[in-house]
Amino acid sequence: MSALFEPYTLRELTFPNRVWMPPMCQYSAAPEGPETGAPNDWHFAHYAARATGGTGLIIVEATAVSPEGRISPYDLGIWNDTQVEAFRRITDFLRTQNTVPGIQLAHAGRKASTERTWKGGEPIAAGEGYGWQPLAPSAVPFQEGHPVPAELTVEQIREHVALFADAARRALAAGFEVAEIHGAHGYLINEFLSPHSNKRDDEYGGSYENRVRFALEVVDAVREVWPEDKPLFFRISATDWLEEGGWTADDTVRFAAELKDHGVDLLDVSTGGNASGVRIPTGPGYQVEFAARVKAETSLPVAAVGLITEAEQAEKILVNGEADAVLLGRELLRDPSFAQHAARALGAEPHVPHQYHRSV
Repeated sequence: MSALFEPYTLRELTFPNRVWMPPMCQYSAAPEGPETGAPNDWHFAHYAARATGGTGLIIVEATAVSPEGRISPYDLGIWNDTQVEAFRRITDFLRTQNTVPGIQLAHAGRKASTERTWKGGEPIAAGEGYGWQPLAPSAVPFQEGHPVPAELTVEQIREHVALFADAARRALAAGFEVAEIHGAHGYLINEFLSPHSNKRDDEYGGSYENRVRFALEVVDAVREVWPEDKPLFFRISATDWLEEGGWTADDTVRFAAELKDHGVDLLDVSTGGNASGVRIPTGPGYQVEFAARVKAETSLPVAAVGLITEAEQAEKILVNGEADAVLLGRELLRDPSFAQHAARALGAEPHVPHQYHRSV
């Protein structure tokens, strides 16, 4: 049997294969009005296409736990019941295709209030258009020309822990079976983890133990409301790609062991996004080595990401024991039926909807 198409079980949930879709923002939700942050026809068509294409797990794009936590005004959110009802349409359909529905719970931190990427992604200033002032662990902008974020008070930090827990409750009500906490790519939790962005001198800054405190409090709060039979993921940037003064691969390995102790079931290993202007040596599978190291040095399962584009490449990652699953981003944007094509290439049985039986 192909390793890529071998079912995989975490807690009491079984994924039909190891071809998974990572969160990828669509910037297509309403920015105002009663439907703000709710998925619409675009989101349904987008996710449904990858489910009919045989993807084993679809993690819905970064979904904000509060209005201020959106990357852009056009992001999805899960801070109200209107959004919950709209998500049910998607999760119900994904299950009809034997695809596991997952959601990434997120807060953009200092990288919030920006324009859509195809319009440049530049910050939208507070009071201009749909803009607002970003929040962060420290009053340090992401880069020159970006707004100075408001530094969170300790009371506000605790309020944000509760926001993640509330979002997890709503995610469960919306029919999701996997929750992923977004701790990567320079967004709020990642900002707390890294000394590059966290300049606090209280219990949430300074030492490694203090910088991971917020992340672990969020994990504990989410795990408390997320059912014991359902898995919890954590997405991390394994390195800031800085020579000094940033979060490192060594930190990631250490943190992975702590995450497991706090009830996380899988680490979704990415890199970068917290420091501007860094040089990242991209290439096929360029981030797999970080997942492989976590897998080799801890007992926490991992998923690998980063320019994984070919069936044989994905299969090799699993056969070599570098990861337990692979997340394909850009390739699933290009080819919603990647899993079907990969199954045929690897001699496995593809998922084909009954309505498409003539294609077999």
